[in-house]
Amino acid sequence: MGRGKVQLKRIDDKIRRQVTFSKRRTGLIKKARELSVLCGVDVGLVIFSPKGRLYEFCSGESFGKLVERYQIHNDEEIGASKDAGGTDKMQKNNSEGSGLRTGANQSLKMIQSDMEAQDIENLDIPELTQLEEELDAVLRRTRSRKVATLFLLRP
Repeated sequence: MGRGKVQLKRIDDKIRRQVTFSKRRTGLIKKARELSVLCGVDVGLVIFSPKGRLYEFCSGESFGKLVERYQIHNDEEIGASKDAGGTDKMQKNNSEGSGLRTGANQSLKMIQSDMEAQDIENLDIPELTQLEEELDAVLRRTRSRKVATLFLLRP
């Protein structure tokens, strides 16, 4: 008898969510290691926990060297697209970055205006939980964008 299909939605219970994250993180790292060994490939994995902790796995010498290889490959693609008269990937990344920055600023302004419009002391538990989730979502997007930018801009 097989397992049932898991419905993909956020787990509401914090303790269950943390346990699931821990188990799945371990399984994901195990699968990355297996892929590396079985296929002879270099694998890099970056995971940020809901609390913002960094977990990483690298099958090669170091994660930094793997990211360096990625950047060299990425730079070669950018050079090839420039030679072919294609769009400049760097400009695209910069415009995406400014778009994400604008989106994050808008989210923060919206949350701030919600907080100013409502007296936090008078909010009930569901409203406080929703506000907390919105702040967590903005923080996660900001952190992931920061990491992506650091990896792309590393010399």
